[in-house]
Amino acid sequence: MTFYFYDLETTGVDSRNGRVMQFAGQRTDMNLKPVGEPHDILIKLTDEILPEPDAVMITGITPQQTIQDGITEAEFLKLFHEEIATPDTIFTGFNTIRFDDEFMRFMLYRNFYDAYEWQWKDGRSRWDILDVARMTRALRPEGIEWPFDSNGKPSNRLELLTAVNKLSHENAHDALSDVTATIAVAQLIKEKQPKLFAYLLALRDKKEAKKVTDEASLFVYTSGKYATESQKTTIATKLAETTEGAALVYDLSVDPAPFIAMDELEIEKTWKKKYKDPDPKLPVKSLKFNRCPALAPLGVLQGEAESRLGLSIDSAKKFAAQLHASDFAEKCLRVQQKMDDDRNRAQSKLLDDKQDVDARLYEGFVSGSDKTQMNRVRNAKPTELKEIQSSDFNDERLQGLLPLYKARNFASQMNDEERAIWETFRKQRLMAGGQTSRMARYMKRLQELDATVTDKAKQYLLEELQLYAESIFPEE
Repeated sequence: MTFYFYDLETTGVDSRNGRVMQFAGQRTDMNLKPVGEPHDILIKLTDEILPEPDAVMITGITPQQTIQDGITEAEFLKLFHEEIATPDTIFTGFNTIRFDDEFMRFMLYRNFYDAYEWQWKDGRSRWDILDVARMTRALRPEGIEWPFDSNGKPSNRLELLTAVNKLSHENAHDALSDVTATIAVAQLIKEKQPKLFAYLLALRDKKEAKKVTDEASLFVYTSGKYATESQKTTIATKLAETTEGAALVYDLSVDPAPFIAMDELEIEKTWKKKYKDPDPKLPVKSLKFNRCPALAPLGVLQGEAESRLGLSIDSAKKFAAQLHASDFAEKCLRVQQKMDDDRNRAQSKLLDDKQDVDARLYEGFVSGSDKTQMNRVRNAKPTELKEIQSSDFNDERLQGLLPLYKARNFASQMNDEERAIWETFRKQRLMAGGQTSRMARYMKRLQELDATVTDKAKQYLLEELQLYAESIFPEE
């Protein structure tokens, strides 16, 4: 088995409609020693995509760079499957499960690959160093320097972790530099806390993660959703399992009495509160077993960790007993089902409003017959693509993706009719909505940044972004 550490620089934070601009990765053996040369690849932006200007201000990667030095998504994914997604690879990064993995899935979907097999088939799996770092800081901090942000609060940002531990990280927000830094952090944790490192690595298996929640009524859980003051860690109890390979868990640092007394309408209202809304927020979250959750038995809190984190095992036991003696779990399950139904109805309305086909990955799995046709698309030579028609697919999403796939990856093979269809699509994507269109919002943001930016390098980036927008502006 090997690790493959990877990182992306993207057009923004929207994985459904955004794009990968830079992919970087390095394979290591199980002792975290590099194997082979790293990958550092730019991926061409196509001319219906506008990056978020703020993202470019951070990464410094312009659309023009990707067009000049990059390869198409189809070319990249061919390389990815030949050289990177090899059997028994553990895909690893720093917050990759919540961010980078999603961009990869949508790219695979757009280009007629299965969006999931790269992380489970042929012995492959995924892991994430961010929650490993969080739990190490919370439970076994010895031997590692732990940083604080500018406000004096504990922080586990990659660039801060590398700085206080004097690890190489020459260019934060460059994908390859971030990969190298993540490997260095992983090596540090493995060296200083090898047992915890190995234990959490085993939890990338969803069966092992589920076992922790099954074998004890209380367990330790580290998640970005929990309070910074307790190092993102709490004592939790499982309320109930859902039908999605997940469980609803309760944060036992919070007295459940007020929530037990709520009816379902009050629970729903409290559950929907945003992060910045005033308290109380519902101390319930979904724990997904296939997302490598950082879990541990309650025994790890023995000694000073309990007081240092501001947790109380005795209170947690009392609160858990109150919860399990009530009908709170049943009410939460019904509320969750109602909220899921509401989201599904909202999704259906978006589809009625002709939501971009690019964003429709999670509407369902692809049938076996369509997978055969997907393979045919991927393996077709550019000149053979004209022989494949949208009607060859049963799934309407794939029918809609086929002409876009041709335009984005093999523009020279388009005939006049296909070019006209592509131009209509580009105009709709960039200009629909008038003053609220993607293009209008993009140009407004450039003006706002131009009024505040004084750094010459960033001024250059703004000029490049302006020129790029002018170059892809649809003709009337």
